Amino acid sequence: MHKISIPKSVTERVIARRGREYVYDNLDPAKTALVVVDMQNAFMLPGVAHALCPMAEKIVPNINRLAHAVRESGGTVIWIKTTFKDDALQSWSTYYDLSKPEQNAKRAEALAAGSKGHELWAALDVQPGDLTVEKNRFSAFIQGSSKLAEVLRERGLDTILVTGTVTGVCCESTARDAMMLNFKCIMVTDGNAAMTDEDQNGALIGFYLTFGDIMSTDMLVSLLKRNARKGLAAAE
Repeated sequence: MHKISIPKSVTERVIARRGREYVYDNLDPAKTALVVVDMQNAFMLPGVAHALCPMAEKIVPNINRLAHAVRESGGTVIWIKTTFKDDALQSWSTYYDLSKPEQNAKRAEALAAGSKGHELWAALDVQPGDLTVEKNRFSAFIQGSSKLAEVLRERGLDTILVTGTVTGVCCESTARDAMMLNFKCIMVTDGNAAMTDEDQNGALIGFYLTFGDIMSTDMLVSLLKRNARKGLAAAE
């Protein structure tokens, strides 16, 4: 698991701006979605992965815990899968120009629909009532990437908990754009996986300073349970 290290100076800057350390600790579980980004074999399974992130396997228990807590408290679990399509070679040529042809070919093979790489990691606790959304860019929210924003709004979901891999790429891109589209967003500190601790903390810090909250799995599970009980009590 990553060693999370958020400097005191960062927390102090957040508090100075917002007035408190966390602004979304009052989240409504029924309006909350756990968004699990790219936990696919293409990023996790040696021999199949085009961009292997070894740390991703270690966050699976936390993602499963959160998925259970979100379902139990009335929220929604959404599995995000990157899907390669041939038109991306032209429509997203700037990205593919940044990699060698052989790496691009490996990515295309690993993320093709129906391939082993496209499948979610087998140990993830995917349930029949969960949703799956495919995307074709790093961010699931950028125009033309996926229908995630519409799916959330159709269900009255205004808060998302972002987990998955890789932290500073697809996860952070999705989380930042979520805020830009007026969703409340929390990145899960021990529910995202990067290549190094430095990458992990850098992404979390950058997000926390401007875009939303960062919280651990334990904290979120506790908040979901507490706030669900509050909602039940208020309804009685």
